Amino acid sequence: MAHKQDSAARIADNKKAAFNYFFEERFEAGMVLQGWEVKALREGKVQLTDGYVVVKGGELFIIGLQINPLRTASTHVNPDAIRTRKLLLHKDEIRRLIGKVEQKGYTLIPINLHWKAGKVKCEVALAKGKAEHDKRDTIKDREGKREVERAMKSRQR
Repeated sequence: MAHKQDSAARIADNKKAAFNYFFEERFEAGMVLQGWEVKALREGKVQLTDGYVVVKGGELFIIGLQINPLRTASTHVNPDAIRTRKLLLHKDEIRRLIGKVEQKGYTLIPINLHWKAGKVKCEVALAKGKAEHDKRDTIKDREGKREVERAMKSRQR
């Protein structure tokens, strides 16, 4: 029996990430989750905006990912909505990422959570922070595209 989440692969997106960072490379990482967390993800009870990835002891962990427990959570489980969760990548990828993160200006940002073959995956980007003027350029480009779309719509009528 296929779950409805397999067809609608996205669970959550970090929309602020693209505004605040330039993405250099993207990686797909598995996540170590508890049962109640997977159930809550199926219901969409997740907030990724404040999440970030840190390196501890040669492993990657996501901090600030908030998975809100369902009200029907089991009585013997104490859900912690913002606990630190381990990300799973190949050792070579982790070593390469650690090398890049230690360079000036690079950071690891979670971009989205999605389902892949029944498993929860986190797309992580190796990113550089945008300066204020870059953010203004992003806003300008977005507004320019909106103006063009409006003009095209009005011509079609």
